[in-house]
Amino acid sequence: MLDKMTPNQRLMLAVAASIIFFVAYTAIFPPAEPQTQVVKTQQDVKVKHQDTTQASQDVIEPTTGHSITKEVREVAGRSNTISTVTHKDFILKIDTLGRISSKELLQAKFNNKEGGHAQLIPETGMKPLYIRFLDEVIDNESKTVAYSASVENIALDGSPQKVTLTQKLSSLTVTKELTFYADGHYDAKVSLSQDKRYFIYLGQRPQVTEQMMTVSGAMVYTDDEIATIVEDGDAEGRKTFTGVELISAFDQYSATIMYDFAKDTVITLERDREDNPVVYFDALQNMSFSGYIGQKEYKVLKNIKPVLTNAIEYGWFTFASKPLFQLLSWLHGIFGNWGWSIIALTLIIRTILYPLTYKGMVSMQKIKEISPKIKELQAKHKGDPQRMNAAVMDMYKKHNANPLGGCLPMILQIPVFFAIYRVLLNAVELQGAPWIMWVSDLSLKDPYYILPILMGASMYYQQRLTPNNFTDPLQEKVFKYLPVIFTLFFLTFPSGLVLYWFVNNLFSIAQQFIVNQQFQNAKEAEIAASDHAQKIEHKEAQDSKKSTGRKDD
Repeated sequence: MLDKMTPNQRLMLAVAASIIFFVAYTAIFPPAEPQTQVVKTQQDVKVKHQDTTQASQDVIEPTTGHSITKEVREVAGRSNTISTVTHKDFILKIDTLGRISSKELLQAKFNNKEGGHAQLIPETGMKPLYIRFLDEVIDNESKTVAYSASVENIALDGSPQKVTLTQKLSSLTVTKELTFYADGHYDAKVSLSQDKRYFIYLGQRPQVTEQMMTVSGAMVYTDDEIATIVEDGDAEGRKTFTGVELISAFDQYSATIMYDFAKDTVITLERDREDNPVVYFDALQNMSFSGYIGQKEYKVLKNIKPVLTNAIEYGWFTFASKPLFQLLSWLHGIFGNWGWSIIALTLIIRTILYPLTYKGMVSMQKIKEISPKIKELQAKHKGDPQRMNAAVMDMYKKHNANPLGGCLPMILQIPVFFAIYRVLLNAVELQGAPWIMWVSDLSLKDPYYILPILMGASMYYQQRLTPNNFTDPLQEKVFKYLPVIFTLFFLTFPSGLVLYWFVNNLFSIAQQFIVNQQFQNAKEAEIAASDHAQKIEHKEAQDSKKSTGRKDD
């Protein structure tokens, strides 16, 4: 069957198969970032790493599933919450272990799948600002003595608010001074009355929104602009880092972030019993840093500190996705609607790619025109593949047709599609963002499946317009069923992504109309020129006969 296909057909089939395979494979096995170990001041890190080898058995192993002990409950009374921070958009709670134990988002657009308010900190597992000591005696005592808070209730009305947490152990006093801000970030100052070795934990990642093909796990971003991402289930061994700009535990739209460490702070990334990443750092007797718990909104993170925008994860296509999102955000500033901004972005992309796609479409038209002649050559030299290939290439050259011309533009567009795909899948700004009429949330699937059906219909119509030269009926049938397959696949995709694909198809249809019309006009002009030439020849022949007749007379 493959022997009967032209090189163009084989490449087109390979591209189509690659796209389907890539999408299906990514759905099942989302791409993982290289787990690069970034170590600066190598000698210093090695010494500290050796010091923590024994400690890891005590410090790291019990990290997951930690619960409040019976003694702590008794100290705390009826509730283990010692301080509550309220804002119009969220409620944050601090528990008797001095941890941020809860952050509830009050905005309806961030609601979870069950329709309730999103809870960014899971009930079980490690929580932000949890402290563990290297000294086993102190560590055990720290689990049974509750912190006290200087303020029980804090109302954030625009100005920063401070709370001081104190834990008095038999030989040590721990103080955490936390300043909260309305934008969701906080500053932390942790101090000990004596210099003891201890570790502060980032906490478990949020578990609010996770659609297929999104990444969830932990990130360490260093000052050499390298982001090490370890997905849930993929953590292996221990990695240490210095020169860290931020650490993050994240899901699709939200993250727990810590940043503003001293450059020599040693950040450690471990794995828990389920091979999920756990991040913590060696703290000093007097330690200052900042944190953020909330949605990964670009403008919010940029206003807090520009480096935090690197916590927005785009996977392999970050190099292209990041500027695309900035362009999309700029367009939103013009249109004020994310749906129309997606359409405008699609128009810009198609305009930039127009020369490339135009050449591809022209090449496909030329291949279609000479397809009957190619089939004749293939039949004529059926028993001599070498001669057949040479004759076919001569035919392509003679008609200025590139057998790869129709496929290369398609291949080059694939990175663009996946870049914009990652943008629309990871942009929390689309949550609760309406477009028109029935599309009230571009981050969710179309409730009436109108957009996926329109997308499939436009894809089918585009196929009807696009020239092809399939020689195998089975291949042609498979190709025709692709719109149905893609429609079914896109039924559960976010509306914003389906909107992009649908509008992209419309531009392709318009461009194909233009190319087809140009070829039709050229063909009509060629026929007209040929008819005109025949008329002239006929007239010249008639004139010649008349002239000859006169001479005979």
